[in-house]
This record gives sequence, structure tokens and C-alpha cells, in this order.
Amino acid sequence: MSYQVLARKWRPGDFSEVAGQEHVLKTLINALDRQRLHHAYLFTGTRGTGKTTLARILAKCFNCEQGVSARPCNACGACTEISEGRHLDLFEIDAASRTRVEDTRDLLENVRFAPSRARFKVYLIDEVHMLSTHSFNALLKTLEEPPEHVKFLFATTDPQKLPVTILSRCLQFHLRNLGPKTIARYLGPVLEQEQIDCESDALWQIADAAAGSMRDALTLLDQAISYCQGKIKAEAVVEMLGIPPRQHVFALLRAMAAGDLPGVLRVSRELTGQIPDYAQTLDGLLSTLHRLALAQAHADAIDNHQGDHREILELAGKFSAEDLQLYYQIGARGREELALSGDSRAAFEMLLLRMLVFSPEPVVQSGPAEEVVAEFEVEPEATAAAADAQSESPPSGNREPAAEMPEPPPPEPTFSSDSAPPWEEPDPADPASKPTTAPVADSLVADFERDPLVQTLIRNFSGTVLRDSVTTVQSRGSQ
Repeated sequence: MSYQVLARKWRPGDFSEVAGQEHVLKTLINALDRQRLHHAYLFTGTRGTGKTTLARILAKCFNCEQGVSARPCNACGACTEISEGRHLDLFEIDAASRTRVEDTRDLLENVRFAPSRARFKVYLIDEVHMLSTHSFNALLKTLEEPPEHVKFLFATTDPQKLPVTILSRCLQFHLRNLGPKTIARYLGPVLEQEQIDCESDALWQIADAAAGSMRDALTLLDQAISYCQGKIKAEAVVEMLGIPPRQHVFALLRAMAAGDLPGVLRVSRELTGQIPDYAQTLDGLLSTLHRLALAQAHADAIDNHQGDHREILELAGKFSAEDLQLYYQIGARGREELALSGDSRAAFEMLLLRMLVFSPEPVVQSGPAEEVVAEFEVEPEATAAAADAQSESPPSGNREPAAEMPEPPPPEPTFSSDSAPPWEEPDPADPASKPTTAPVADSLVADFERDPLVQTLIRNFSGTVLRDSVTTVQSRGSQ
């Protein structure tokens, strides 16, 4: 017998096996128990959330030989044939391959005939938004007043493309993305039935990588079983998925909190040989920044489903709230730059430098550049001494001394339009007209600039102005 993938083998057979989606299950179960059956149902949501699965379970509830109920027997001929996809009165149609209006007309011509064996004739149309406008128009009248023996089940990932006239004729159920905790709880019994050992961290890594899709989680689990050849370990799953290890992300954040720029670059270069795409590293960094911000706002909002509760609370105390918001904004906006860059590592390191430079307490200072410039600066006294020594030294060889250049005439004084003419200026000999001595003013300014509070205000103001200007330029560029 050929191998059956886990995504098909562990497809739920009734409502009790469905993971999550309690808001949809409650409505369907209550309607079936009270025999309040609608003629058209629309299931929407992203991939792998259970749209087609719920439609097939609903078809079994309609045609179970034990009667219409929310708990099909899964043992009668109708339930077995529907599970295997060979029931005569269940028509599963892929709208993406049957978009023409002629296909819809052929379908509607068979609607008026009674079912061959079952209680209802069920039309399950997947990706219904792919139908053409003419197909929707041809379906309107039948969808509004179908025969009593016909039920329509629609599934789509893009309900915005459906006409309003179609939406108003259906019961709509929006399926939410599944959280990592829900996915991990569902995968646990699957591993027990398959007799596969799996580490807890590896299971959480798979649940996170599934991004809300149960089908993706089962597919990744299938891949991990083949990759690990036995017990599924966290290190092997990280290597298989190509995601940065959690400890590397925490090491990066610790270096950023300490202002250790060489440490930040060292961690970034260590990731070069471990991950194929720096975008996944940035996603992990943004996710951790989000958890740090939540921990600062409300510590009880952070659960321990990833086993990093202690590290999150520890790092949350090392960052300011302003830094976390700034880092997240720069990282989120730099996501597009990372995708467009030819060198992912260079783009990722530029993002890290931008986070540190535009921080209220910038890590990258201009000290080294100023020191280099200072080495080439010549003191005024040294310049004057060198000039005197050159003038006193006798000429060497037979060269005649250079002729003395005549001194240029002094420039004529100019007066601005706001200054008074010379004949109206006060007499310099008058004691009342003498200005305040410059040394006193210079000393006051120097004392003011050396004040620690003034220096802190100057640094914060400079960082704020620089960040605001960069944010404005980035927003103009995105527009």
C-alpha cells in the first residue's frame, strides 16, 4: 500500500476532531441539531485553516444514513464514500479550472434532477472567487431559490472578489489562522499515533513555521520525520527550516542592549553559514521585539509556549520603550529593502547599524573620525614657529633669496545696512561705549556647555531631530 501523507491521513472526520475554529463549529452544530439547514454556506480564510475539511464534514452531516445531525457516524456507506471522495451526489468542483460560463450552465442543468442515492445533492465549489462575472450572474437565480434537495458549499481564500449579490445569499463563516499553541496541541497526538519521538522545542519550531496553517504544519512534520530519521530534535528542525536559532536572536539583542557594536556584527556574521535568507532572521528579530514590548507593557501578557519567558523578561528590562518602538519600525520598513537588496547580509547589517545610530543614546559615535582628523591638524604655535625658522635659515646653494612681496593694501572697511555710519558710531575712547570683555562671556558659555544635564539634552535633541528627519525621508520615499 502506498504511503499517505500526514495532511491527508489526519484530516478531521467530524467536528470534534477540528482544531480551533470554535466560533464556526458552535454555529454549525447548533443549526444541525435544530434542523435549521441553509441552502448555501461560504467558508473563507487563508490556506490550511480547514475550509474544505468543514465543507466535507457538513456534507456527511447532510447525507449520513443515520440521519441529519452534527455527529455523523463515519461508518455508513455515505460517510465512507464522502471521506474517500467518491460519493455520487457530492460534486467537488475546482472553480479555477472551470471559470467559463458554459461550465456553470452545465452545472445548473443538473441541479433540477434529484439525487441518485443520498438525501441531498451537494455542490462543493473550491476557490469560488475564480469564477467569471458571467458565471456569477448565471448562478444568482439558482443560488437564491434552489431546489429543496440541493446544498451549495463554497470555499475561498479571497472573499473580496465575490460579488455582493453572491455574499448576500450565503451564510458566511470566516476561519481564523491557528495559533502555535493550537497547532502544537494538535500535533502531539499525531506524533503519539505515529510513534515518533519529538522534542518540545522542535514541536514549537514547526508550529511557529506553519504560520497559522494546519496543513503546512503537518507537511513540515512529515518533512522533519524524514530529515531526522527517528527522533525529531530542535537543532535538526532549525537546520531543516533554515531559521536562525533562538539563542542567536537573543545574543543579538543582548549585544544591542549593551551597545556592543562589534558583538552585533560578530553575531550577524555567525549567521551567514547557518541560514539561507536573512529575511527569516529579521522576522525572528521583529517577533522577539514584539514580545519584549508586550513584556514591558504587561508582563502577564507573555506566555511560556516557546520556553523563553525568563529571557524575555530579562531583556525587557535592558531596553527603553522608545528603543523597542524605534527598532521595530526600522526593521519593519527595512523588510522591503532586504528583499530588494542584492547582498542580504549587507542590507541586514545596515538595518542593525541604523537601529543603533538613530537610538536616543547612539552607539556609533563620531569619536574615531575626530581623532583621525586631529592627528593631521597642526597647532597654530607650531605653524608660526616653522615659519620663523624658515625665514631665519640662510638660503642653500646659489639660489637667491626670494624677493619680498609687497604687502597688500588693507581692505576698505564695509558696513552693513543695519550698522550706523562711521560718523554716528560712538567714540572708542568713551568708557561707556566699551563692550563687555569677551573672556567673561566665553567662560560662561563654557561652564554652561560642561553642565551634564545640558550635554544630555543636546544628545537627546540631536538624536530626535536626526531620527525624525530620516523617518520623514523614508515616508516620502515609500509614497
